[in-house]
Amino acid sequence: MSTIYRFEDLECWKCARELASMVYRYTRNGPISRDFGFKRQIRDASVSSMNNIAEGFTRYGRKEMIRFFNIAQSSAAEVMSMTYAMEDLKYQPKEICEEIRAKAFETKNKTLAFMRSKM
Repeated sequence: MSTIYRFEDLECWKCARELASMVYRYTRNGPISRDFGFKRQIRDASVSSMNNIAEGFTRYGRKEMIRFFNIAQSSAAEVMSMTYAMEDLKYQPKEICEEIRAKAFETKNKTLAFMRSKM
């Protein structure tokens, strides 16, 4: 296994980046675009996952790094939770909510796997 020197090379960060892009794309139009609080919350959570992975990777201490990765995986779980509300509120079809939820789940699991490898 090779050493990773840049957060951009982390699989969990790449996945979180895809999640953020997906969330932004699916909150751009329709009824969700007019629910500013909801839209902001799910967008912030998706970007938080990506940014906390980057920030955690650049931390010097292992304990601090783990803390940021834990926040990142929790933010991905928040996106997962919000997709249920998105579905219930009919902001997006069930298939789109499931697509976002699957990417958030993948992000959470990859982040946890990386985090556990550093513990």
